[in-house]
Amino acid sequence: MRPFRSIACALSLAALALAGCSREPSPDTSTPVPAKEAPVAAADRDEHSFAEPTRVVIDDLALDLDLDFDSRTLAGTATYTLEWKDEAANELVLDTRDITIERVEGEANSQWQPLQFALADAHASLGSRLVVQAPERNAKIRVTYRTAPGASGLQWLTPEMTEGKQLPFMFSQSQQIHARSWVPLQDTPAVRYTYSATIRTRPDVMVLMSADNDPAAQRDGEYSFRMPQRIPSYLMAIAAGDLVFQPISQRSGVWAEPSMVERAVAEFADTEKMIATTEALYGPYRWERYDLLVLPPSFPFGGMENPRLSFITPTVIVGDRSLVSLIAHELAHSWSGNLVTFASAKHGWLNEGMTSYVENRIVESLYGKEFSDMEYVIARDALKAGIGDMPEATQALAVKPGTELDADDALSAVSYDKGAWFLQFLEQRFGREVFDAFLRGYFDHFAFQSITTEQFLEYAREHLFNAHPDTVTEAEIQEWLYAPGIPASAPQVLSPKLGLVDSARLAWLGSAQLPPQQLTSEWTTQEWIHFLEGLPQTLNQEQMAQLDTAYRFTGTPNGELAMRWYPLAVRSGYMLAFEPMTQFLQTVGRRKLILPIYTALVQTPEGLALATQVFERARPGSHPITAASVQRILDEAKPKPAPVDPAQATTGLGKQPVSGAPAR
Repeated sequence: MRPFRSIACALSLAALALAGCSREPSPDTSTPVPAKEAPVAAADRDEHSFAEPTRVVIDDLALDLDLDFDSRTLAGTATYTLEWKDEAANELVLDTRDITIERVEGEANSQWQPLQFALADAHASLGSRLVVQAPERNAKIRVTYRTAPGASGLQWLTPEMTEGKQLPFMFSQSQQIHARSWVPLQDTPAVRYTYSATIRTRPDVMVLMSADNDPAAQRDGEYSFRMPQRIPSYLMAIAAGDLVFQPISQRSGVWAEPSMVERAVAEFADTEKMIATTEALYGPYRWERYDLLVLPPSFPFGGMENPRLSFITPTVIVGDRSLVSLIAHELAHSWSGNLVTFASAKHGWLNEGMTSYVENRIVESLYGKEFSDMEYVIARDALKAGIGDMPEATQALAVKPGTELDADDALSAVSYDKGAWFLQFLEQRFGREVFDAFLRGYFDHFAFQSITTEQFLEYAREHLFNAHPDTVTEAEIQEWLYAPGIPASAPQVLSPKLGLVDSARLAWLGSAQLPPQQLTSEWTTQEWIHFLEGLPQTLNQEQMAQLDTAYRFTGTPNGELAMRWYPLAVRSGYMLAFEPMTQFLQTVGRRKLILPIYTALVQTPEGLALATQVFERARPGSHPITAASVQRILDEAKPKPAPVDPAQATTGLGKQPVSGAPAR
């Protein structure tokens, strides 16, 4: 272990190196009414939404919006076609966050009449509850609104922040509960609706949505879209920028900035093969086109499965197709997630675990079992290493009713990797042929529906468990779904290739002799990930320099390697990596890749100071979701204010608490 003094010195030098590098609202003709308190969420209700879909539900949404890069706003109208379910209902409750409501109207006798509405005070995470009084139970209601420049579900980039640096860029990220920041909605996956949109903006940018994008569309400043399949709100998406299209197949292609599109098409050339493979396994692709949109590097996630138009991070374009399992994952969502959707965040594994399992089946079919086994081993090693540090309630696949959780907890490794592990357990018990037929029937049965774990379980009992009795026990199923940790029945996957990596690593640690080049020259990204993850928490300077000289980890364009190498460099005080590391943190916004680096930095006061300085530079180009995640890491690392002696506090003596000091 490197002495603390060496790490502190290196961080201090790195910090030194960084230094000195609208439209007015329309007149409101509506009459506000006092807001009511939000009702307590029932066990079967989405606790992350104020909406009341058992009373009234959105059947169709029509947007008519101006997209203004100068004010960083979307402004216009959202018109809802409603289905009133409860005869006693006369209110429409919508979710909003930081949205200005200018007026609300209802259609009656082909005329729009003002309706009373109230916007409640903002909840810390859920936003503001919008209540519209509709005594006539209008079939259509229209809301005129403006988004905030800092809307949590939108990012606005200046030309300098883009690949081409010629035109501005904007894109949305609605999952989990950010759609409400750019459209007033019943922002819960339990509600599915069709939508259309007319978007007006400057004529030199292309606008796309998670809808029927025309590959031959011309830039003209006004764009129309239609999504005829029913989707939940988190799958609504919009993007605008200097975007061009190149096809991969008749039903698939890539949208990207001009300087990126050819590289992306080459990297994602197997997309059509992936679609055909998944269709052979689980039935037809039901969304007509499957296109990919490559976003700027500030995109906070690897990908987002927006129907017809998956949003993709450029960090997976590394030139050797070693990271295209991400494309398989986003495509798989076209069956598991987009077609059959979780009813709320508590059932996140139905989206992400199912998708991770289908992704692996696609990868195995196209690239072989050795490759898919490596992916499984890497994911499960990470899950086993981290699950014990999670609260027990969030270690379970299905969160029991009455348990509170943050909406983003649905995106944890438990949902993805424990969920896929559970499905592989079922596959091994029942056999692949039986289990594939079950999943295909599951997708058909629940197509375009939002369901709960209990509905999945009921269907599985009828069509799988009862049809093949004594194959699994009820206790095993209950343990997988509702118990913490990894069940004893979890099937194990071994990877001979990763075993060779383990041997090479151990040999180097013992002898300082690097593995033969003829061995490492054939290693894929997955093997290098496994090599780095198995290293000790710290290495000495000679070891770090030897690895870096041989394999050029510092400055690597491969983010999967960077996110593992730079934390090791921080812990080991390897100063040569710090300047490229800070550049990486300032140019990449994918949370998976940068949060481990920030987490390593904030473990020491010097590292916290450097992390804070780097983030101040990165913040202008950071997505609001990424910025909030990094800020949370920084805030939790800051020391608490010194406790105040009550006796001194009453006399005015001693140090007083700092107003607004961050809580741990």
